[in-house]
Amino acid sequence: MIVMRDICKTYQVARRNAGLGEAVRSFFRREYDTVTALYQVSFTIHDGETVGYIGPNGAGKSTTIKILSGILTPDSGECLVDGRTPWKNRIDHVAQIGVVFGQRSQLWWDVPVADSFELLRDIYSIPTALYKSNLDELTELLSLGELLRTPTRQLSLGQRMRCELAASLLHSPRILFLDEPTIGLDAVSKIAVREFIVKLNQTYGTTVILTTHDMQDIEAITKRIILIGKGRILLDGGLEDIRCGGEDIDRTVAALYRSYEI
Repeated sequence: MIVMRDICKTYQVARRNAGLGEAVRSFFRREYDTVTALYQVSFTIHDGETVGYIGPNGAGKSTTIKILSGILTPDSGECLVDGRTPWKNRIDHVAQIGVVFGQRSQLWWDVPVADSFELLRDIYSIPTALYKSNLDELTELLSLGELLRTPTRQLSLGQRMRCELAASLLHSPRILFLDEPTIGLDAVSKIAVREFIVKLNQTYGTTVILTTHDMQDIEAITKRIILIGKGRILLDGGLEDIRCGGEDIDRTVAALYRSYEI
C-alpha cells in the first residue's frame, strides 16, 4: 500500500535576464526563485490498483513519482510504500518497485539489450531461475525476440520502450511507476504497451501508477484518477466521476483543467 500524507516539495530555481552583462553579474550574485512543486499532497493507493495520475505540465506529477521511487526527498510530510520510507530505505525499496521514465533510459546505449538485462540481473541480485523465467515470459509477451541482440541506440522508440518495460519488470516488482511510457509511440506500439500493462495487473496484481498526457492511455489502463494542479491534489475518483455527458475523454479532461484554472 502507498500512503502520502501532507507531502511538500520546493525547488530553488536560478533566474537572470538575457545578455553578457547579466551572465557575468549572475556569476557573482545569483538570484533564485522558490518554486512550489508539491503542497500538502495526500493520497492512499491500495495493492493491485491501477491509478492515473494526471495534470498539466509542471503540475507536480514527475516530482511525486520521484519521491515515491526514492529519487527525491520531500521538504516535509510522510510517505510510506509497503511500510518503507523510499528515500531512507532505498536498497530494500528499489527491489520491490519498477520505474519507467518515457524520456529517460535505464538501458546501456552502446551494448545489446541482453547485456543491459544481464547487468540489471546483477544489480538486483535476481536468482538465475527467476531471471530466466521472467526474461522468457517478457520476451514472449512484449515480442522482444531479435531486439535482445540489438544495441539500444539502434532501436526505434517503440522498440526501446518495450525493452524498458521488460527491464523494469525483470525482478518481479510489486509496484510499477510509469511516467509517460507511451510518449512518441505509434498507434500499434501504444496498443501493445497498454494491453501488456493491463495483463500484468490482472495476472500478477501489480500496482500501477501511470502519469501521462495521453488520455487514451488513462482510459485503457486505469480505473482511478488523481488530478494534480499547481502542486495540489484537486480530484480523486473514477473516470465516471469526471465525464461530461457524451464527450470524449480528452474534451472531458480539458474542461476539467479549465474548471480548476490549471
